[in-house]
Amino acid sequence: MTGKRFSRRAFCATATSLASLAWTTAARSSERPPVTSPRATDGDDVHEPDWDERLTVTVGPKHADLTGTDDKVIQAAVDYVTRLGGGTVRILPGTYTLRNSIFLSSGIRLLGSGPDSVLTKIPSTTVALEKNSDWYDREITVADARSFRVGDGIVLRAKNPHNGSLDVIKRTIVARSGNRFKLDRGLRKNLWLSGKPTCASLFALLTSERTSDVVIENLTLDGNRANNEFLNGNYVGGIFLQDCNRYTIRRVTSRNYNGDGMSFQICHDVVVEDCHSHDNAGLGLHPGSGSQRPLIRGNRLERNDIGLFWCWGVRYGLAEENEIRDNRRFGVSIGHHDTDNVMRRNTITGSGQVGILFRSARDVPDFAAHRNTVENNRVINSGGDEGIAIDIQGHTRGTRIIGNTLLEKRSPAKRIGVRIGEHVGSVELADNTIEGFATEVRDLRGS
Repeated sequence: MTGKRFSRRAFCATATSLASLAWTTAARSSERPPVTSPRATDGDDVHEPDWDERLTVTVGPKHADLTGTDDKVIQAAVDYVTRLGGGTVRILPGTYTLRNSIFLSSGIRLLGSGPDSVLTKIPSTTVALEKNSDWYDREITVADARSFRVGDGIVLRAKNPHNGSLDVIKRTIVARSGNRFKLDRGLRKNLWLSGKPTCASLFALLTSERTSDVVIENLTLDGNRANNEFLNGNYVGGIFLQDCNRYTIRRVTSRNYNGDGMSFQICHDVVVEDCHSHDNAGLGLHPGSGSQRPLIRGNRLERNDIGLFWCWGVRYGLAEENEIRDNRRFGVSIGHHDTDNVMRRNTITGSGQVGILFRSARDVPDFAAHRNTVENNRVINSGGDEGIAIDIQGHTRGTRIIGNTLLEKRSPAKRIGVRIGEHVGSVELADNTIEGFATEVRDLRGS
């Protein structure tokens, strides 16, 4: 025998690898039989029979399975349906005033009666903490407890004693003695008096964390903006979701929230369609950091600070056939690591500064919004005398601006159709109609 000798161990390893490869190849080349008559099998959440009737629990001021007009009655219905494996909570006509969020669970449908089913919230109160609480504590002591009740949703805020940043903690009051509150969970942050900690009755109207397969439909949310303190959409909103998958939000109005109308953070395959988000202090619709494949279709986003805000790292999203009107700063804003998204057939009118903004993303090339497509949109009357319909900033590259109609129906003044910043990479401009501007395209690259 010539050449190197194989050890028994090497031979066995090689034989095992070849057998594994053969099995994998065989598995890939065969197809499993289609499921034509599924049964309800314990633990199988892929194939389910199409039942004629599923569990529905009604909530209302009267003539309902559960009667009442506050968060407790709606939450009781959600929890009941969840315990039985999912179903529908139907909110009958009425105005429901919440003292805490409705916490949604996987596999439910929250169905309202359109404009006749209104969820709103109490006026907010903010008070100072009276004693220090450490990160491992599960209680706080406030200076004035008169406005708070057991069961209330609260937000705790303080300057971080170690790095100076703002800590924001969302909790529920579960017990009290005088002005001393027990919370549903530990703080995990230091609330020291040196950081001027406060407690406020602020919360999202609908919220969830780490759930999936939920439908929110045909419902009106009113944030009582005039009587509530502002808190940004990284924490609350008319709807606020965190680490959730496969949500559908359909025919929902979210209005008058002193923050965002709808915000979802690190949430994947979220569908928002035929909704109306208007007159919110923050963002109309906020597909938040890391959210993959959002579908935003047929919505009206009006009179918010920004209509549609693509946050950080939103990828493979589609926004189409939305009406984005009279937002105070930007109709659409896209930036940090927001790549491979498509915006098409939207109408963006009356934006306060810019119709569509590609943010500069801290002037770091890799942070910009790359390979995004803007096609067949109408962008009308953007900004003041120096307004811009589409403004591409930073090191953005791979941008496609195709077949859009950019119109200025007022005077040209100093207005610009498309502005391309000096550090911007490749931009494809094709088949666009640009009319009424002092400058149709201002390309600052190389100038």
